Amino acid sequence: MFRRCVLSIGIVGLCAVTSAVSIHAQAGQAPPASQAVVIKGHAPVSNDLLQVKLPRPVEADLPNGLHLIVLEDHRAPQVSFQILVRGAGGFFDPAGMPGLASATATLMREGTTTRTTQQISETLETMAASVGVGAGLTAPDATVSGSCLTENFGATFALAADVLLHPIFPDDEIARWVTRQRASLTQQRSSAAFLAAEAYQRAVYGAHPASRVSMTADVLGQITHDALATYHHTHYVPDHGVIAFAGDISMAEARKAIDATLAEWKKTGAALPDVSDPPAIGSAKVLLVARPGSVQTTLLVGTQAIARTSPDYDVLQMMNKVIGGGPTGRLFIHLREEKGYTYGASSGLSAPRYRGDWQATMDVRTEVTDPALTDLMAEIARMRDEAVPQKEFQDAQRALVAAFALSLESPQGMLNSYIARYLYQLPADYWDRYPARVMAVTPAQVQAAARQYLAADRLQIVAVGDAARIGGALKKFGTVETYDADGKRIGG
Repeated sequence: MFRRCVLSIGIVGLCAVTSAVSIHAQAGQAPPASQAVVIKGHAPVSNDLLQVKLPRPVEADLPNGLHLIVLEDHRAPQVSFQILVRGAGGFFDPAGMPGLASATATLMREGTTTRTTQQISETLETMAASVGVGAGLTAPDATVSGSCLTENFGATFALAADVLLHPIFPDDEIARWVTRQRASLTQQRSSAAFLAAEAYQRAVYGAHPASRVSMTADVLGQITHDALATYHHTHYVPDHGVIAFAGDISMAEARKAIDATLAEWKKTGAALPDVSDPPAIGSAKVLLVARPGSVQTTLLVGTQAIARTSPDYDVLQMMNKVIGGGPTGRLFIHLREEKGYTYGASSGLSAPRYRGDWQATMDVRTEVTDPALTDLMAEIARMRDEAVPQKEFQDAQRALVAAFALSLESPQGMLNSYIARYLYQLPADYWDRYPARVMAVTPAQVQAAARQYLAADRLQIVAVGDAARIGGALKKFGTVETYDADGKRIGG
């Protein structure tokens, strides 16, 4: 039975920010000075450390290699589930065929030996249920997931098992999907965000699978029934996988459903798929993707960081929270509220099973590209050169802990945490101790991490915009390599 946690925490509310940026912009005046931005922190704050002892899921190892996790919560008549197939994600796409795993996952739902795609959709709609299959271009794993009312769990899970085990990849559905994808591949090259991500991933990850942001037109021509069926047969095996349930379900009920629908899914003896780190990042670069006539510049600055199991994970989470993790981060306050360069500036830490990256991004008007990038780089340098003031640091700590506390309200969110604990082999009490670990991080540790991971000679700068108007400004950050919208080198 789900043991509901009683949480008591003083949470600093979202800062109320007043700014006259838009008024000044309309009047053609300079943005207001930073003194004009008033942070109203009147919410009550408690310095007590959040103490939690989370409900433990029931776990078991099944004969076919799956690890079973069941987190009971009978407060609502709902059940959600995930079947994580390790080694079936895009990370393991065959050489020269990036996107095959993603295509396989998508097209598994387009018909089975007993159901057409229309019948699958109609059945799910009738039950107000969902079943989906996903496999990211860079993800090591594929996931079959679903949710439903308790009364429809048996039928929904049986449908999910059918999709998992018996896809037929109909030729007509493949043809329709390929047609849609061709149009999407053409359209995405008109997106500045896509062009920035393409250049950035290539700079940070090189030829590593993590560098992929899209399949190519050449690969689309190789998406055939046989290619999909072969990938499915080879990679969708239960060995080392995870099957997890959350909600109004017991371990006995979960085992009964598995025995009834997945009995034929036998262990193959496959080895645990190996996930390797990308090669160490090279020296700093400045990459410009030319979009003649563009009225804005998309900026992306980042570098390689850590894997999820790194001992620096909590420290880098704190570093990211301070500099750009949300509307109270330095980038948002400085670049949007104080300077009015952008509608939003943020940063993010990606820490998967391999060495991931940290990046900051924003879109700015073309004419402020130079000062906006200068200020962005200055904020990164400030993280390296100065310890975060104590109050600002404590506010960021409380915000991280508060977000964690809110995540405990969702059984599915908590289940995801336990799946991560299993996949990364974290200690059993890892999440119980999370608030204490966050509150134990110090400004000195964050500054040291910034010096190590955000060193100036490691940062990759990507700008997508009008080369004639922003090329000169970029030169002060290093030698500029220029590319066209097709990703081809044209200068520098």
